[in-house]
Amino acid sequence: MLNKYFRVIVGFMVLLTIFLTYYVNINWLWFGVFIGVNLIQSAFTKWCLLEVILIKLGVKK
Repeated sequence: MLNKYFRVIVGFMVLLTIFLTYYVNINWLWFGVFIGVNLIQSAFTKWCLLEVILIKLGVKK
């Protein structure tokens, strides 16, 4: 269940980045860079802040 929520939230954040970049300001691309860097670091460290937040909110693994 955790994986499902994680994928939905990250997908929404990527789409939000595209929307904000197109309609608001090009600097919103940095938000997308932040998301990508966090995904890469979590692959190596096996630690993700979003996962910690979801677990504290009561989402089951």
